[in-house]
Amino acid sequence: MAATHEHAETQATRRDFIYIATGAVGVVGTTAALWPFVSQLAPDQATLAAGAPVEVDIAPIPAGQEVKIFWRGKPIYIRHRTPEEIKAAEDVDVASLKDPQPDSDRVKPGKAEWLVITGICTHLGCVPLGYQGKYKGWFCPCHGSVYDTSGRIRQGPAPTNLPLPPYAFQSDTRIVVG
Repeated sequence: MAATHEHAETQATRRDFIYIATGAVGVVGTTAALWPFVSQLAPDQATLAAGAPVEVDIAPIPAGQEVKIFWRGKPIYIRHRTPEEIKAAEDVDVASLKDPQPDSDRVKPGKAEWLVITGICTHLGCVPLGYQGKYKGWFCPCHGSVYDTSGRIRQGPAPTNLPLPPYAFQSDTRIVVG
């Protein structure tokens, strides 16, 4: 009688193992089948990166230099202006500009040395070159638009100033664009 009881215990243990193994394979299979459907609901990394704010350390940018970053697929110029560039931008007769805007409206209060602009020409969307043109601001080689050190249109076919992206200073050495 002991042998039959032992045989029944072995069968029960095998049966339990088969049930557990079958259940585990079913869970793994179901998860593998559902994963593509679940993962497609999340935005891809390029989409997240395209709209996410960009934090920039501006400490290493010396006066008279600029860096170009990309935010939402657009080039953003961050220029550390020299006192001469700031003076040139502030001394302009605003009434003489095609798109009148004082320099003080294009920078953050107390941070006149930092100009942050979107580097897309407002004429046909070309990317202007920095430190070029008569006013040493930006020059669009495609159609000849000339911008000053504040990113304001001074000559050429562009109708408006270079746009300002949304940005904020996190500290004296860090800004967040977006």
